[in-house]
Amino acid sequence: MTPREVVEKWIKYFNAGDAAQITELYHDDAVNHQVTQEPISGSDAIQAMFEREFAMAEMTCIVEEIHEAGDVIALEWRDPLGLRGCGFFTIRDQRIAFQRGYWDKLSFLKMHDLPIE
Repeated sequence: MTPREVVEKWIKYFNAGDAAQITELYHDDAVNHQVTQEPISGSDAIQAMFEREFAMAEMTCIVEEIHEAGDVIALEWRDPLGLRGCGFFTIRDQRIAFQRGYWDKLSFLKMHDLPIE
């Protein structure tokens, strides 16, 4: 699987709300750092994060652009409610080693009528 194909699968599993399948795309010691939160380390913690988030709100990733630079993929996205963001994925051995996401947490919470922390 190419790095782009890994991210395309990630999008498919994200849109399905499938925490178990999406976690299979990560290395056991992967790091997921959504800049609005503390970094999450390890596939077990990443799966728990996705389970919480998928239970909290219905989320959809609509691809704007996918940019490829070797083992790094940049994903520009939007959702049906108008939120926009981008994610950077470092792929090693056909799995995600590192992910960083940029998006507006306050807008997300307001759009989904969730409590503001």
